[in-house]
Amino acid sequence: MRLGIVGLPNVGKSTLFNAITKAGAECANYPFCTIEPNVGVVAVPDHRLDVLAQMYNPAKYTPAIIEFVDIAGIVKGASKGEGLGNKFLSNIREVDSIVHVVRCFDDPNVIHIDGNANPKRDMETIDLELIFADMEWLDRRIDKARKSIKNGDKKFQEECTLLEKIYSSLEQGIPARVLEYDDKEKLLFKDLFLLTLKPVLYVANISEDEINKPDSEYIKTVRDVANKESAELVVISAKIEEEIAMLDTEERVMFLEELGLDSSGLDKIIRAGYHLLGLISFLTAGPTEVRAWTIKSGTKAPGAAGKIHSDFERGFIRAEIVAFDDLISSKTYQAAKEKGLVRSEGKEYVMKDGDVTLFRFNV
Repeated sequence: MRLGIVGLPNVGKSTLFNAITKAGAECANYPFCTIEPNVGVVAVPDHRLDVLAQMYNPAKYTPAIIEFVDIAGIVKGASKGEGLGNKFLSNIREVDSIVHVVRCFDDPNVIHIDGNANPKRDMETIDLELIFADMEWLDRRIDKARKSIKNGDKKFQEECTLLEKIYSSLEQGIPARVLEYDDKEKLLFKDLFLLTLKPVLYVANISEDEINKPDSEYIKTVRDVANKESAELVVISAKIEEEIAMLDTEERVMFLEELGLDSSGLDKIIRAGYHLLGLISFLTAGPTEVRAWTIKSGTKAPGAAGKIHSDFERGFIRAEIVAFDDLISSKTYQAAKEKGLVRSEGKEYVMKDGDVTLFRFNV
């Protein structure tokens, strides 16, 4: 999973990136301090792996990972080359989902590119730049499809109809991700690479002293937008996340308890990202390695086997599966097997989150 962190300059993107990746990206109180996109790889916290590690004492412990990309601040006119321009819009094309950081606090000591915090205006600025970039790209694509149809190539008709539908929506300021599509239209998505088609996770960045207060009007504004788009919303304080990132595990737990928080912002963003993209994890465990593997919800057993190695998918015979909770309650794999909790599943089995799996294959 590759998440791109976007937003206006100076809304807390790099502060958040530093906190969740500990990558040390430069962070300063002025626009465009992020020039090349910083990339940080983060292990996905999963208590189930910790439990399996205690059970198997493996030689290797491998969690699932998420890649965060800190993309430079987008400003009004970016789609036409303003600020740092189209270069950074192209960085967004390469991510699976957009993490849109919205400043939801006032602070005269932190410069805002438009003079003051205004979540509605700020979100519209980002959306419009992505919309304008998509419209420019679609213009060329529609023109090409129409010429092909005119020359007698009717296979472009369905594509052209879809592109025109999206373009019409964009003209009204409606991102492509908000529209409804049938299965046939979805098959055409793989070649579109539209910025506004990417799912969005909104992150409302609040000040430290608002962490346990009721939602402000700023947060309500962001929540309304997220609800209309069926998007995810996480409310955090990037500054607090920065403090959390500097603590060891034990100190972190104590600090979160003192703040009255049940989890860190990173945990919330990861959970929201998995939900937004429809992802789950299955687990493999043994004395050699315990590992979490990320797959799309709805993936069948052979497809999950292919995540480990293409040979596993090609020569798939069956999957031996035990639910994580059943394995832990049984204390050992052998005990779970004796209780009939280890199932033999074939090619049509749809994987479930937390399946502890052993694949049988023959190549």
